[in-house]
Amino acid sequence: MTTGVSIVICCYNSAQRLPQTLAHLAAQEVTSELLWEVLVIDNACTDNTKEVATSSWPKESSVPLRVIDEPQPGLSHARHRGFIEAKYELISFVDDDNWVCPEWVQTVAEIMSEHPEVGACGGCSKAVSEVALPWWFSKYQDTYAVGEQTKEVGDVTQTRGFLWGAGLTIRKQAWEQLQNRGFKSILTGRKGAVLSAGEDHEFCLALRLAGWHIWYDPRLQFCHFIPASRLQWNYLRRLKRGFGAGSVGLDPYFFALKKDSSWLKRYIEKSWFYRMAAVLLKLLPYSYKWILSSYSPLEGDADILNLEILQGRLSQLLISYKIYGVNIKQFQDTPERNLLID
Repeated sequence: MTTGVSIVICCYNSAQRLPQTLAHLAAQEVTSELLWEVLVIDNACTDNTKEVATSSWPKESSVPLRVIDEPQPGLSHARHRGFIEAKYELISFVDDDNWVCPEWVQTVAEIMSEHPEVGACGGCSKAVSEVALPWWFSKYQDTYAVGEQTKEVGDVTQTRGFLWGAGLTIRKQAWEQLQNRGFKSILTGRKGAVLSAGEDHEFCLALRLAGWHIWYDPRLQFCHFIPASRLQWNYLRRLKRGFGAGSVGLDPYFFALKKDSSWLKRYIEKSWFYRMAAVLLKLLPYSYKWILSSYSPLEGDADILNLEILQGRLSQLLISYKIYGVNIKQFQDTPERNLLID
């Protein structure tokens, strides 16, 4: 596989956001021997994303930019298309609202070449917006993929264990290994304006099960542009509910990674009824807040966000009643879900 970096930008109606993102990529400081490219994935866009992408990239640039269609809506489909189309071994997923530092491409290449055991690496970000950030933002900024992901530097496989999808760089060899072993995401990722979460976390867990390491390096810095519409309390609540729903699909991975409890405890914990009971018990202390939230938004209240997470998880467990146990069993017992290295 050709050594180099493929920047992949998955887009859904990104015409307004793309110019700044591409401008920061065009300003990369890269040695002449490092090959890299930019791929813009048009994921069922209904605006002029394609034209904006083409016109925004400097015509004199020696770095190629390609616009690729992926008509099937959904972030997972867009990323899959990016993996397939990428020419190079390192695939760096930059969101359409991420403004990466000038050293991004060079640093990604150095980290991954120095650590061949690493399947994915990521960095830190700073929020920027056209409006003032709300007073509660700093407390919950990690939900927006903003700030430091961890205080550690280097291998975080056994500590944090996952990274944001924003600015996540993945080794194509690792992705191909998962594909060859039949990996299929339990989670679907975001579709258009629908909020869902957990797919990035899921992929990191799958990499860990396959024996790859996860790496964090704060030199990988980017600004995350957040529009005013996403800085509303109700938006954050919806986002947290999406995280709660996504957590159900992550359960099989955590069970597979967990080795320190007895077989009886593991058997009980894998039960759908046990998981439902656990959520209901956690919801009880928040019942009064649920009532209060009917009369007041309780903006900034952490209990409200915890309530949203639990409600999202509860709703998804109810939807997943028939397949929850099936996912866990298939994940561990059938060859196509066995991601562990032989």
